[in-house]
This record gives sequence, C-alpha cells and structure tokens, in this order.
Amino acid sequence: MIETDVCVVGGGLAGLTAALRAAQSGLRVTVLERAPEPDYLCNSRLTGGAFHVCLRDIQSDAAELEQAILRVTDGAAHPGLARAVATDARRAVKWLQGQGIRFIKGGAEPHHNFVLSPPSLQRVGSDWRGRGGDVLLRTLGDALARQGGRLLRGHRALELKMEAGRCVGLAGQRAEGGAFGVRAAAVVIADGGFQCDAELVRANISPAPEKVLQRNAGSGLGDGLRMARAAGARLSNLIGFYGHLQNRNALTDSRLWPLPWMDNVATSAIVVDAQARRFADEGRGGVYLANRVAALADPLTAAVIFDQPLWDGPGKSRFLPPNPNMEQCGGLIVRADSVEQLAGRLGLPAPALAATVDAYNRAVEQGAFDALVPPRSTHAYKPLPIRTAPFYGVPVCAGITYTMGGIAIDEWSRAMTADGRPFPGLYAAGGASGGLEGGDSIGYVGGLAKAATTGLRAGEHIAQAAQRAPA
Repeated sequence: MIETDVCVVGGGLAGLTAALRAAQSGLRVTVLERAPEPDYLCNSRLTGGAFHVCLRDIQSDAAELEQAILRVTDGAAHPGLARAVATDARRAVKWLQGQGIRFIKGGAEPHHNFVLSPPSLQRVGSDWRGRGGDVLLRTLGDALARQGGRLLRGHRALELKMEAGRCVGLAGQRAEGGAFGVRAAAVVIADGGFQCDAELVRANISPAPEKVLQRNAGSGLGDGLRMARAAGARLSNLIGFYGHLQNRNALTDSRLWPLPWMDNVATSAIVVDAQARRFADEGRGGVYLANRVAALADPLTAAVIFDQPLWDGPGKSRFLPPNPNMEQCGGLIVRADSVEQLAGRLGLPAPALAATVDAYNRAVEQGAFDALVPPRSTHAYKPLPIRTAPFYGVPVCAGITYTMGGIAIDEWSRAMTADGRPFPGLYAAGGASGGLEGGDSIGYVGGLAKAATTGLRAGEHIAQAAQRAPA
C-alpha cells in the first residue's frame, strides 16, 4: 500500500502543476503515470505551447476574459470556474515562470503572446523532443523531485476507494504486472480526456470513432472519468472536443498532423457533405467545423470547396499554412477548371455542388447569409466568393486533440457529487475535468490555460484544506 497525502493521476501539465504546488506546501505527493517510459507521451508533451483564453492574451482584463468564456460557451460554463480561469491564467503562467519555464512571443496574434520555449508551433509530424512541452514536463518533474514528490511511471489507476462518502485513495495495475493500492487524503484526477476511448467517443462525439484522426498523444483513455463516474461523481456535458480540419490523408500519413490544417480556408469558404450540401456554419471556426465533421454519419465524406484567390489568400495565412505545405507533405488536393468538373473528381453530385456554390456566392454578393441553409455567421471570419478557376476541393477528416467534457468541477477543481456538492477528497484538473469548455456551442477556451489554472488551484486548495484539518 502506498501511503501519501496527495495522489495525482496523470503526469501532464495539470497533474504536475497540482502535484508540485501541493508539495511546495509540505505535503507528501505521489504522481501516478500510466505509461512506463521516462519520456512518456501525453498531450502536454506534444503541445504547440500557446497559453491563451478564448484566443485572447492572458494578460487581458479578467472581466473581459470571463465574459469571453461565457460568450463562447453560450453561458454553459460553470460561472465560478470561468471566473477562476479568467482571473488566474496569468498567475498560473507567472507561477510556471517561477519554476523555470520559459515563454516567448510566438507570433503577431494576441493568443501567441505566451508560447512555451523552445517553440513547436511551426512543425509537421510529431517532432517534440527538446521542444516546449517536453522541456515543460521535464522541468516540472525535476522540481517535484526536489520537493520530495514521487512520480511513479507504469502505474495505471483503475478504481477509486471510498469510505463514508469520501475518496480515500485508489487501486490500480502496474505495467509490469501486479496490483497496487494508494491511500491518500486527496486524489487529483488529471489523466487527460477520453478522446482515445472508442466507446466514449461513439457515445458522445462521433458515430464512427475509427474515422476520426487521433491528433494527440494516444494517452486519453478516459480512465479517470470512468473511475469518478463509478464512485458517484457528477460528469459535465461530454459533447465537444478541441481539434482541427485535417487533410484526409492524415489518417495514414503522420506528416500531415498536427499541421498543416484546413481551418483557415474552410472558415472563408464552404464545407460540404457527400450530397454536396453545406451542413455547418463555417463562420464559427475550425474547432466547431471539426466537431460537425466528426458528427456526420460518415465523417470521411466532407470536403472543403474553394477557388484560387482563397488558396492564395487564407490558404497562405498563419504559421505553416496549407499552401504549399499540405501538398508537399502528401495531402490530397483536387483541382478542376469548373465546379462541375471538380464535383466529378471528388465523387460528388455535380448539379448539387453547383447549386450550393451558387447559393453561397449570392449570399456573399448580397450579404444575405441568414438565407443560407444552414445560416452563416460573419463576425469572426470573412466569407469570400468562390468564382475564379481553378477550383479546389480538399477531402478532410476531423482531427481530435482533447475532449472538452469530463468530471464536473468547481472553481477550486473540486469534483462534484451528483447533487452538485463538492465531492470530499476528490479533485479533477485539465483535460479530465469538465464544466468550462464544450457543450452544444463547442466553446473553446484553451487547453493549456485550463490545465495550468485548474492544476494550480487544486494543489492550493488541497494544501489549505490540510492546514485546516485537525491534527
């Protein structure tokens, strides 16, 4: 039996932040990481490294950030949690800097003002060694060891242990074989989302999880969610994931993920299904579109339709753009001299695609986007006409990075009971937690800011509770 004050499940940013913050308060901390390798993979190690809140600078006014969170989630975010992230994302980054984590300005856009160094934004494939996320985890792991904390690799947590309605530890299995148990005053579940569990994805994200690109480390199996649910913890709405529109060939060619993606083009053009009809509001952004593609009966029937000016404009925007990188990396790009010819090459009904493009072009000319089916918003991304040959079609797939729903938490990362009260002894942080992002609006707030803030607050609340506890 492992005896410890705090047991953290998961060795990513959220888990190591919670663990180190608790250890700095003098508590005995044990982190359990399922993977046995020293350089264990998790999304934090593969991250692009941008810390932001709703694509805004974390240094923005906290009240403005809070309103942005509530707006993008259509008010579905837990109010206290939204306020906590808006208020403490900047503090979490400053705390990380205090542990030796370095940041740079990664680009001209406000949400790239704090990017982990060395940067890994402009890359193809899975080159991660020595980059920001890798350095982040190594640095935090070393700091935890200096504080007396332990990181036990090859330990998979599988069941929470309860006494009188309180979580008092857990049980699991070692990678080399054999069961283990942990007794702890507090347990923090921070093992990432459930994006790699086909059963959970099928129930909440896509009817065909095998046709969704795992744009991640392959570590999000949903163990923590399942343990918490079995113990009676409340779950948030599990709809929604953070991801992007990837070239369909990315399913079989690792050079095509995490970048380049098709978001920049799709949000100024149209995305059609197997019937050559639009099925989503392109103006809501690439994350939203990826979710809508994943939700199709066949997620591999979607294509982005555009023309030469779009390819030379939005197609060349931002870091590592699809033009020319996508084709150079083996991505399929279909060209034609007419929309009807393009339809034939994509296997789409030509009259239907021509009608869809014509209706869209009329809406652009007349500004009548509400007349489209479905209507198209224009406040975030400017729609551009599709009129100039050659015409392009890119078959796409939904690339999923992390799921947004999970164990419902409050502003101090405390898990909640079924009736909405704090769950004694149980916390959740980062991708394992829910209540901030996702929902019907697919509201994207920011995975790194969420992980750092919820992890920091979990560690601090555990330390404060320990100080208040009777000797």
